[in-house]
Amino acid sequence: MSSGQLKAEVQSVNGLVVKAEFAGRPPILGQLLHLFEKPDLQFLVIGVQDSDVLVALNLTETSLEQGDKLLSNGEILKLPVGQGAMGRVFDALGRTLDSDDPLKQISYVPVADDTEINLDAASADTVIETGIKVIDFFAPFVRGRKVGILGGAGVGKTVLTTELMHNVTRAGKDLSFFVGMGERIREAFELYQTLKEANLLKNTVMYLGQMNENAAMRFLTARSAATVARYFRDANKTDVLFFVDNIYRYLQAGNELSTQLDAASSEGGYQPTLFSELSRFEQNLSISKNGSITAVQSIFVPADDLSDPAVVAMYQQLDSVIVLSRQVAERGIYPAVDLLNTTSAVLTAEIVGQQHASLVPLVQKILQKHKSLEGIVAIIGEAELSLVDQNYYHRAQELIQYFAQNMFVTEKLSGIKGQYVPRAQMLKEVDKIVNGG
Repeated sequence: MSSGQLKAEVQSVNGLVVKAEFAGRPPILGQLLHLFEKPDLQFLVIGVQDSDVLVALNLTETSLEQGDKLLSNGEILKLPVGQGAMGRVFDALGRTLDSDDPLKQISYVPVADDTEINLDAASADTVIETGIKVIDFFAPFVRGRKVGILGGAGVGKTVLTTELMHNVTRAGKDLSFFVGMGERIREAFELYQTLKEANLLKNTVMYLGQMNENAAMRFLTARSAATVARYFRDANKTDVLFFVDNIYRYLQAGNELSTQLDAASSEGGYQPTLFSELSRFEQNLSISKNGSITAVQSIFVPADDLSDPAVVAMYQQLDSVIVLSRQVAERGIYPAVDLLNTTSAVLTAEIVGQQHASLVPLVQKILQKHKSLEGIVAIIGEAELSLVDQNYYHRAQELIQYFAQNMFVTEKLSGIKGQYVPRAQMLKEVDKIVNGG
């Protein structure tokens, strides 16, 4: 895949966005350029304007001036795949971040968006047990579907994502991806150590675009990781668990680049391409006739505002949404899940079974009743409630406490051993609370 040698002259620079005039055959999207006589200083073509001006991202934050020469031999950004990529940590360009040890047993694939919808894909819905009671009940994982974990700062998104990754990958059957975008380096290092100590790193590939990286690298991290995940799904005919922390930072990086492209902001202050960028990324994470990609994405909620345009756009792409609440966290209940706002489109008898599908509305009814009674109890106390309402109130409190759970990934901090509760046991225990069996 080559377009031959390309020479271009820098016309303008706006932040990380470079516009350069070229002559002859236009470049390919994803083509790499470098500064004249400096091959390590790289630029990635993202578009062509006016038939003779290319638009590229400055990947290494090189200082440029008008008239500087950019060169390319038609090389496309390629990423390492294969057995040798397992257990390694990469940046958006496929460079290793964990060590200088050379990669072995690998080949390379060009980074690309593959938004083809596979109508002949396997459609069997398989529930993936997480061992986390509140998730297995209110927002069960289904192979090939998308799950979002929403919450503001400091309510436990990263902890819950890490716990899910620990629990779901413990069987060692599926390949796991962890994609860190815009988060702290410390958190990525702690996850790396956790997976290593649990002997889970051998089945994991990590891609990081941390908060110290520029917007171009953070934005490309998602696309690079999705490319490699699709390769493993289709070439190895395997199921992939795709964990993202934090998908909001992907959109935020896109917004930064959009500003540098002089694009007018939409209502809410985001880039006009917000929905299309998100939709294209999400379509890349899908089920095919060869295997599936099950995506778990943590989502930062600015100012705890669930009506934020970016949050609303992400809602529309997800099959299940787990909402974390600051009010629940302040009561010392972890994971701090808002039980009434957490929703799922997969809670049907055909997917989760009749018992599970029947229990969910009963639990929601009890919790909703509890919410309506809280104000009354705060004023006049439980003793003034009718016997029926007291029964609802006590069962709701029992359910709220039941869905709290100790985490494996916080054992070192809390000194309390983590819990894994099988789904069948959880359903039995919830049924006992609800029906008094």
